[in-house]
Amino acid sequence: MKKSILDLEPKLVWKHFHSLTQIPRPSKKEEKIIRFMKEFGESLDLETIVDEVGNVIIRKPASAGMENRIGIVLQGHIDMVPQKNSDKIHDFEKDPIETIIDGDWVKANGTTLGADNGMGVAAAMAVLEDKTLVHGPVEALFTVDEESGMTGAFNLQPDILKGDILINLDSEDEGELYIGCAGGINGNFRFTYKEEAVPKNMKAYKIGISGLKGGHSGLDIALGRGNSCKIMIRLLHHGIEKHDMLLASIDAGNMRNAIPREANAVVVIPNEEEEKFLNCFKKFTATIKAELSVTEPDLKITAESTDTPSFVIDADTQNRMIRATYGCPNGVIRMSDAMPGLVETSTNLSIISSGKGEIKVICLLRSSVDSAKFDLVNMMGSIFELAGAEVVFEGEYPGWKPNPDSMILKLMQEVYHKNYGKIPEVKAIHAGLECGILGSAYPNWDMISFGPTIRFPHSPDEKVNIPSVGKFYDFLLETLKDAPVKPNV
Repeated sequence: MKKSILDLEPKLVWKHFHSLTQIPRPSKKEEKIIRFMKEFGESLDLETIVDEVGNVIIRKPASAGMENRIGIVLQGHIDMVPQKNSDKIHDFEKDPIETIIDGDWVKANGTTLGADNGMGVAAAMAVLEDKTLVHGPVEALFTVDEESGMTGAFNLQPDILKGDILINLDSEDEGELYIGCAGGINGNFRFTYKEEAVPKNMKAYKIGISGLKGGHSGLDIALGRGNSCKIMIRLLHHGIEKHDMLLASIDAGNMRNAIPREANAVVVIPNEEEEKFLNCFKKFTATIKAELSVTEPDLKITAESTDTPSFVIDADTQNRMIRATYGCPNGVIRMSDAMPGLVETSTNLSIISSGKGEIKVICLLRSSVDSAKFDLVNMMGSIFELAGAEVVFEGEYPGWKPNPDSMILKLMQEVYHKNYGKIPEVKAIHAGLECGILGSAYPNWDMISFGPTIRFPHSPDEKVNIPSVGKFYDFLLETLKDAPVKPNV
């Protein structure tokens, strides 16, 4: 077994991916990786631009004899989702990612790997560095903050790039070409509460949920995985209804685009209800584990005695928040009629957190149909408005409408068939690729997305298939070699 990813083929791609794993790059904290990418482009004596928001653009002239080809933009994002197992000590702002080779897969040691979108970025870097390649004019666009708000894509200037074809390197199934994606919008619901004294004769407990798989809130939403926010709210609802429980604090989930894996809450129970509560809690735990026994075999739900908190949330706010969140839709809302097997509309109850007099509930809504997305906005807004929450929807981004007559699609189908003997599948994806946003700034672009096989992104189980990386990169090189000739040339 090879000991290091630096030994893997294609070596140039894995070399650059290794470099990316050594540089902390969580969303919103990309200063180091922006500087690294700028220095990388300049070290190759290539034109390198860093725009106002931190997007890095590196231009490589056409190889000899290929100057008449249409310019191609290779695009990926340089940030990653910071998720780790609860027992893993790791600072995503300081520590490198520790990679492990496990058979045909590369994964990380208890954290997200950053193959999303590090593998696409590494492939583009390899193209920029390798002087032996045959290609037309190439621009590499490395965007920032894709995972947390698509800030880089939203703020890309409409006149800074010259190419007419965009190849997004952020898909996660080798042998598939993506020509459409879902749009999305963030739902933010805020309750204000009063801090009240803890009543006398109360026993405090810390309730914990852990061991869930989590995953990408778009790609994995149809897998039926447990959501720690929903499980916690279900438990709290029962405790309040049956045992006069009072909530002191809650902290569940931490990324809007990741299915929440863990949750903690501090509650107090009247002394006379303690035994009943613990018996009910035991039954509740068994029920939830039975419901999720196939998808979440490692689920843990605990209730441990703890110190009495300094206050509890006022009962009125507690009850309104819990009832609204209990009724909040979560998961797949509708499957696509146009593309069987594809999720059309979904929502992920991502985060519930309390502190400083506020309880914040955050959801990410996705749909490939704008009218369905805004129907879901109205549905969820109605629930939380009735519960007295402040309701704000923001960060709306468009979907990417498929173009089955795309020139780059037909070219890549031909290239794949020529090299691998089969036609690649053509799909849309229930995730927020940047293509929809970028295409609004560059409506002339012909766009496509593809990538190596990555599983369980946005979770510590994230892994990338080693053989698929080589096939993905070879396919990219063959596509560049066969880039279309400019019209009238």
